[in-house]
Amino acid sequence: MNAFTFYNPTRIFFGEGAISKLEKQLKEYGKTVLLTYGGGSIKKNGVYDAIMAVFAKTGKTVVEVSDIMPNPRTEKVYEGIKACKEHHVDFILAAGGGSVIDCTKMIAAGAKTDEDFWDAFFVKKLKCQEALPFGAVLTLAGTGSEMDCGGVITQWDTQTKISYFSPLLFPKFSILDPTYTYSLPKNQMINGAMDTLSHAFEQYFSRPDESNLSDDLAEAVMKNVIENLNTAIADPTDYVARSNLMWCATMGLNDLIGLGKEQDWITHKIEHALSAFYDVPHGAGLAVVHPNYMLYTYKNGVSKYARFARNIWHVDPTGKTEEQTALEGILRTKDYLKSIGAPSTLGELGVPESSIEAIAEKTILYKTSYSDLKAEDVKAILRLCL
Repeated sequence: MNAFTFYNPTRIFFGEGAISKLEKQLKEYGKTVLLTYGGGSIKKNGVYDAIMAVFAKTGKTVVEVSDIMPNPRTEKVYEGIKACKEHHVDFILAAGGGSVIDCTKMIAAGAKTDEDFWDAFFVKKLKCQEALPFGAVLTLAGTGSEMDCGGVITQWDTQTKISYFSPLLFPKFSILDPTYTYSLPKNQMINGAMDTLSHAFEQYFSRPDESNLSDDLAEAVMKNVIENLNTAIADPTDYVARSNLMWCATMGLNDLIGLGKEQDWITHKIEHALSAFYDVPHGAGLAVVHPNYMLYTYKNGVSKYARFARNIWHVDPTGKTEEQTALEGILRTKDYLKSIGAPSTLGELGVPESSIEAIAEKTILYKTSYSDLKAEDVKAILRLCL
């Protein structure tokens, strides 16, 4: 394994009823809390009422920023920063999935600077010097944002969707109650699971390729997601399945399965460019792009892809070359995603062929373990997605 430094200070409270831990955590912070959330589902499933009851019990003054959209945009970050500064917010609590948490991270950073947050952090790439403390109540598993220090924000006017990382942007704590995911529509559950799988793929399909614990852990995440997603599709209220899917999502991006690995992340860069134009759900975009990125690059990492085929899809290598085994694993991945109802083409996402050139030109590229793509390669990958 390559040398690495690991740091992750987020405290996790996991399990049914974990919201009971919120009261004690809030006592460590000041009087005024900003509550951030999305389109209002937390008001339908009881999460909002549970949080507000704790706020009342702890004597908090509550300010709200709602309607945070999937693929959160700069305007919601600016709204949150303004609220924090006007109301002298002491702490932020994000209630939702990765979009809400990502938006909250940048609100936390932006509230502690006099500079424009987008220009400072996303254009100039300045280091975050201070951030408001924040926590999360997770209601949608997939992004892993509840235990990492990164956020992805879209500037819609310029079709720019990029990420920012800072060790100051780890949540202080995250509350993970699998029952909070029971009411999610099937497509959102599938998109979340695909996001988790894609995170595992990005870290797994990279050097070093020799035996290492990080790859073993990544395989465990992949197998666990596939097994438990099948169960949760059949019974959305299966607690064991939903709890495993939730923890897999967290493990998928809290750095553990990437330790000592070069990692890849080009599929994410392509999807970020795609959804910056068409605002598609992140997991849905990954379901279309990632298997085709695999098809385009696998010959540069045949041994790892063959291992993936054997260990994840139980492909029998007898009578096959390593390359044939590797290819069968990718095709089985595509077949599986289609079988669970994930989209497999750009057309299903509402993305026309005519947009391929613009998306490719907007994609951020760099050399990885198995690829060194140019814009023309991205166009070829996107054509495989038609």
